[in-house]
Amino acid sequence: MTATDATAPVKDADGPASLSRTGKVAAPRRPALSGRTLRTTGFHLTAGLLSALWLLPIVLVLVTSTRTFDDIAAHGVGSWPHSFTFDSFRQAWVDGGQQRALVNSLLVTLPTVLLSLGLASMAAFALSRYDLPFRRVLLLLMLGGNLLPPQILLIPVSRLSEVLGIYDQLYALIGVQVGFGVGFYVFVLHGFMRAIPGEIQQAAVIDGANPWQIYWRIILPLARPALAALTALSFTWIFNDLLWAITVLRTDTQMPITASLLGLQGQYVSMWNVIAAGSVIAAAPTVAVFLRFQRYFVAGLNLGAVK
Repeated sequence: MTATDATAPVKDADGPASLSRTGKVAAPRRPALSGRTLRTTGFHLTAGLLSALWLLPIVLVLVTSTRTFDDIAAHGVGSWPHSFTFDSFRQAWVDGGQQRALVNSLLVTLPTVLLSLGLASMAAFALSRYDLPFRRVLLLLMLGGNLLPPQILLIPVSRLSEVLGIYDQLYALIGVQVGFGVGFYVFVLHGFMRAIPGEIQQAAVIDGANPWQIYWRIILPLARPALAALTALSFTWIFNDLLWAITVLRTDTQMPITASLLGLQGQYVSMWNVIAAGSVIAAAPTVAVFLRFQRYFVAGLNLGAVK
């Protein structure tokens, strides 16, 4: 055997091995955990822990809503459940007035979302696709209006609704929500519509399309991800609003679901199962809308990430 053969490394199933000075085969080297693997593992553990902490109150509310009052009174709210019932949902839905309040919320939210996004999309189309005078000033005014805290406008809005004779009416709340939401929606949609290539609009003009056809058949379909994202956001904001509801509404029969939860808490002071059931009922529509538009919502967020 030559010297080259004596010092040649020996390979086995575990990987390459080297010869020691005594001629014995050294143990194969096993790769250690890299720093990247440790960071990834630590990230997943931290994210899982934070997710569990975030979901803990939601799970507690869901469990509390399915327990009986006697069980909660005997063992406490945070104890392990010893009962299971849906009677608390019936109490909140029928006796607590959640059914009427949910209808009021939908009667306000659905028209407001459609009207707000319709007006905002038309305004954003005009400001982004045509060279209008003072368009930057208009955009800054719309953006500046959203920077004002709504608390300073509570009294003027309340007095204005009384002067106009629309106080304590659902369409008064619709008008307030539209007025305070259109500016933000225009600002967001303007950025999306402005990124659409101008050659598409020029080709439509050559084919004889008028501005309304360009808006309805070309720009609006291309802005669908942004509209879907704003639909989910606006539905959540309007449906969960409490401030403007108690500002322009007064009668209990006109109150939306959020204001009804306050009355439910006053009616069932110590019945935590009924209050938890009412909270689940109030949160269900917004969760359903978000899950429905989740795909478009993520797509709308990613549109501006890569040019």
